[in-house]
Formats: sequence, C-alpha cells, structure tokens
Amino acid sequence: MAGHSKWANIRHRKNKQDAAKGKIFTKLIREITVAAKGGSDIESNAKLRLAIDKALAQNMSRDTIERAIKRGAGGEEGMQMEEVTYEGYAPGGVALLVECLTDNRNRTAGEVRHIFAKHGGNLGTTGSVSYLFKQCGIICFPANNQGEEITSIAIDHGADDITMNDDSSIEILTSRENFITVKSALEAAAFKPEIAELSMVASTQLTVSAENNLGIISLVEALDSLDDVQNVYTNVELCEESIPEE
Repeated sequence: MAGHSKWANIRHRKNKQDAAKGKIFTKLIREITVAAKGGSDIESNAKLRLAIDKALAQNMSRDTIERAIKRGAGGEEGMQMEEVTYEGYAPGGVALLVECLTDNRNRTAGEVRHIFAKHGGNLGTTGSVSYLFKQCGIICFPANNQGEEITSIAIDHGADDITMNDDSSIEILTSRENFITVKSALEAAAFKPEIAELSMVASTQLTVSAENNLGIISLVEALDSLDDVQNVYTNVELCEESIPEE
C-alpha cells in the first residue's frame, strides 16, 4: 500500500494541476459520456456514479456533467469512443498499464508508442504486465484525529486492508465489489475522502533508485498528458525524495 499511496499522491497533485488548465475536464467528460452508454441511472450504473463523483471532486459543474450524461445515454451521432488498455515497461523493467478512451485506436497507439520510446520504455503485448495488477477500491483520508472511527466504519462494511501512516493519514483498500459500500458508509458518517476511486493495484511493488524514479515520473506524466489517456498505473515504489512538489 505504501508504494501505491505515494503514487496516488503524485497523481492527485497532477490532477489538481491539470484541472487548473482544464485538461482533466476533457478526460472526465469522456469518462462520464462512455459510462453513460450503460444507462443514465447512477443507482444501477456504478461506473457512471464513480465517474460523476470524480468530476464533482474536481469542481465540474452539474450542467456540464448532465450534458455529458445525455450525450452518452443518447448515443450521440459520431460518438464512437472505445476503451483501450496498453501495457508496457518503463526503464528498469517497471510495469505500466495505460488506460485510454479513444475515437481512433491507431492514433492513440502511435502516440503511446512514441512516448514509451522517447522516455526509454517499451510498449508490450496484451497480457504482458496486466497479470501483475488487480482492480481494487482505494479510499484515502488526509491527516486527522478521527482515524479510529474511520477505521471502524471501514472494517464493519468490508474493507480488506487499512493503513495508518506516520502522518495520521489513512489508506483503505477494498475489493471492487465492496468499494461503493465502504465509500457510501464513510460519506454517510460525514467523512469525505480526499481520494476515492477504483484503481489497478500491483500485487508486488518494485523499489528503484531516486534517479530512475525521476525517469519513471517523466514517462508517466508524458503519457498522462495525452488527451486519450485516462489513467496510468505502475508497480514501482517511489522514493519520497524524488517526488516533485506542486
């Protein structure tokens, strides 16, 4: 969990920076629109509910969210977005999963391949690294003095693992199936998480040097800058001293 937490924190800061530029909105709108193809009812469409929660966390307006839902649920003409996942390696054999939403698979594949090559990585074949990851729910709280109550609620509602960090921040790991249950129970008790998402978590974490960490961060941020890329996951345990500040 510690490695995931460090990377989640980087992604969280990156998302906040992107939101200031409006870039993250483009990705969130795509995610909502594609999710809405499965139905506009958030009670029966958990994927849409999660996409909306992420958008609201980035202060997206309700009007923008509703328009994206209508586009997806209505099957807007010309809307041919598809989900594609690319797998590859960063320098040092670090595994990367790159989740995309695209209307042109050939364009996206070319852009992703170019980024990997430019940053010393290699694009792999389907299945080359995905077996190292499992989809789980991640719920993170910043430092607070109510850790025992948060922990108790999470355990009672099916959390798989809870980490209390030295700074009193809390990380909760759930199964995919129990994520909404645990998240909803915490929110009902007025505990609003800083991060709450379904994420691909590596079964084991690699540790690399601070120098290699910087190269990995550079590769991941370059991938994340592509409009078609929604999420990038890695199995590396990053060193704190190499994490750039905002």
